[in-house]
Amino acid sequence: MSPMTPSPSVEPDVPEACGARAVRVDVVLPCLDEAAALPWVLERVPEGWRAVVVDNGSTDGSADIARSLGATVVRESQRGFGAACHAGLTASDADIVCFCDCDASLDPGLLRTFVRRVTDGEADLVVGRRRPQGRGAWPPHARAGNVALARMLRRRTGVRLHDLGPMRAMRREALVGLGLTDRRSGYPLQMVVRAADAGWRIEERDVPYLPREGKSKVTGTWRGTWHAVRDMRAVLAEAPRTAPVGHAHGARGGAA
Repeated sequence: MSPMTPSPSVEPDVPEACGARAVRVDVVLPCLDEAAALPWVLERVPEGWRAVVVDNGSTDGSADIARSLGATVVRESQRGFGAACHAGLTASDADIVCFCDCDASLDPGLLRTFVRRVTDGEADLVVGRRRPQGRGAWPPHARAGNVALARMLRRRTGVRLHDLGPMRAMRREALVGLGLTDRRSGYPLQMVVRAADAGWRIEERDVPYLPREGKSKVTGTWRGTWHAVRDMRAVLAEAPRTAPVGHAHGARGGAA
């Protein structure tokens, strides 16, 4: 598929919720040198959904592998997790957009439940709460940084999440309306903060977290974790948005 290929209709187990046609779902997969993980990840994207692999400067042939496996490939020259995620969002034309890491630590097939919660009108944003499976799945320093940020998020917004993980689903048009500006490690947190300010119903669901293929570009080291925490603290320092920008349904909520 080319980057301009329209998103296909969702698989039958997700109900029709956009007029007379089936809901369309894109899964955005930020990618930087994930050649070893891509076959496993793309095999698990639900049938009928479109995988949008955003190549963020890979040198290991990731883009060619993704394309050969049927994914839509988008190139983003600006380095940064947020830049890659936002490029995928911009390339999407689906009703529902999902995000998932591309390192084989998370199974995209688990997003079926996330999407159903959104299409059924039970939640506006569903976030995966990572549950480590086996040694090495989640380094202690990365877990500690995540706990600290979750606490700061709770103080800032009142939303009680345990994890700010990368697996999530929401309506694309509503997410675009949030006007996210971070293009580094703060992108996932800014999404939650602005969604909370807009009154979205935010829910988290447990997902198995597996040892990843290769080394994390963000939290694989103490230095990387520190930079991520710094970016996210800057997001938390933003003044609350009072206007219901990007509001999806109207009820404010916390974790399930």
